[in-house]
Amino acid sequence: MAHIPTTSDRAPAPARLLAAGRRRAPRIRWGGLVDHLVLIAGALFMLAPSLMLLQMSTIPDEQIMRTGPSFQIGDRFLPNLDKALNESMSFSGETTGRNMFRNSMILGFGFAIGKIVIAMMAAYAIVYFRLRFAMLAFWLIFTTLLLPLEVRIVPSYEITQQLGLLNTWTGLIVPLIASATATFFFRQYFLSVPEELVEAARIDGAGPIRFFLDILVPLSRTMVAAMFIIMFVYGWNQYLWPTMISTEEGRFTLVQGIKQITQGLEGGHIPEFGRSNILAILAVLPPVLVVVFFQRWFVKGLTDTDK
Repeated sequence: MAHIPTTSDRAPAPARLLAAGRRRAPRIRWGGLVDHLVLIAGALFMLAPSLMLLQMSTIPDEQIMRTGPSFQIGDRFLPNLDKALNESMSFSGETTGRNMFRNSMILGFGFAIGKIVIAMMAAYAIVYFRLRFAMLAFWLIFTTLLLPLEVRIVPSYEITQQLGLLNTWTGLIVPLIASATATFFFRQYFLSVPEELVEAARIDGAGPIRFFLDILVPLSRTMVAAMFIIMFVYGWNQYLWPTMISTEEGRFTLVQGIKQITQGLEGGHIPEFGRSNILAILAVLPPVLVVVFFQRWFVKGLTDTDK
């Protein structure tokens, strides 16, 4: 039987390989490449201040006063870290970095947990209870968004002073524990819960407290995570309110400690740039870690309305 030559038999092997290579050559997606370059440039731009703080914490304070920021990496990081964490900035010995970090954590978690609990209960009452002035109460709460802390800080301070809550954790957290932002988001979230779920819970004999704890709270975990990020960062970055309420150095936060160190620039001695830079890095880490850890739930809580 005669062999019938095919195209593959006639074409030389190198030519076939070259043709296959040409067919399989991947195309460069220029749009995706540009997007990644923009993201990398934005990330470097955002990381530049933190990298500069890290670099400045490795060189002596006198060199920073003379030359400013540079690309030189020194050997002062570990001594400055030990100084920032363990040495006090006052005669009382209580303004160490560890104590201020602990105080900032207490303030951040206190604000986040307290605001979420109060906002969830307020939104639950507005949505599910037949109150005559429920909508009026909601809009009164919502209008407080137009009043920043600086506007109502004086009356809040007077009430706190009259109640004898100065220099206490209760005075630092409770007067600012109500949140119109969280109440608004939880109200919108509860309104999207199907009415059939409410009827089913009522048929099963679930009362208001059981329905709230066993059904609404588990359903709201993504919204809770989203609000936790916002409220934790809000409490962590507080400066004005703790400065007014607490005069005891044992309750100073990291933000207050950084400000106290940098005030040395106005005096006649050299500021402790190394210590303040390390404290600034420590002040940035917890909010960043919270955002990274809850990032998926944060996006889902603010965008997903399916139950």
